[in-house]
Amino acid sequence: MAGAWQRSGSRLRTRRIGLMGGSFNPAHRGHRHVTLEAIRALALDEMWWLVSPGNPLKPRAGMAPFAARLASARAMARRAPIRVTDLEARWRTRYTIDTVREVVRRYPRHRFVWIMGADNLAQFHEWDQWRAIARTIPIAVLTRPGYDDDALAAPAMGWLRRYRRPARQATNWAEWSVPALVLLRFRPDRTSATQLRAVDPDWHVRFANPFALPSTPAAPVRQPQE
Repeated sequence: MAGAWQRSGSRLRTRRIGLMGGSFNPAHRGHRHVTLEAIRALALDEMWWLVSPGNPLKPRAGMAPFAARLASARAMARRAPIRVTDLEARWRTRYTIDTVREVVRRYPRHRFVWIMGADNLAQFHEWDQWRAIARTIPIAVLTRPGYDDDALAAPAMGWLRRYRRPARQATNWAEWSVPALVLLRFRPDRTSATQLRAVDPDWHVRFANPFALPSTPAAPVRQPQE
């Protein structure tokens, strides 16, 4: 099940891992910024970027090819404790609940926390089996300009509010029973993938050939293996 990187010496210990899903269309410095902030706030060993083959809640129009989005994420994750993964494509999991359950099943040694922006919390009630997601893995919500008020007033938050933990206890998330939710606030990076596509609609052409970039990121960012 686990690859050699998990079985070898110092890597046998339990690792604290954040899971951040997204289209990464394209990946940009805002993704990297919030990832590094979340790693610090939650005392994570690393973050896994789950590049989605296709988000059921997002239109297909304007979505760059998966290989280009994966390549852009790898480029943005360089020299950071970020692992860029194609797990959802390989496992053919369409919904987050299926991905989360599969990750927990395949990597029982590690502890995982789901990371999402306030914009996702605002529509979390539309996700397939969203309560089951919350019962499977702790959730950390990151502030995002323009979405925080909607997130706090969202239908899902009405249910999740009773399970909210104080941000000052965020580093203890691996010890929490689920459901558990923590809201994290820090200075955001306002970079927008929508704006980047508007300025450079053909951005994906630079990443059309995945072999033009290293197939794996720098040493601490290796692809998780089964």
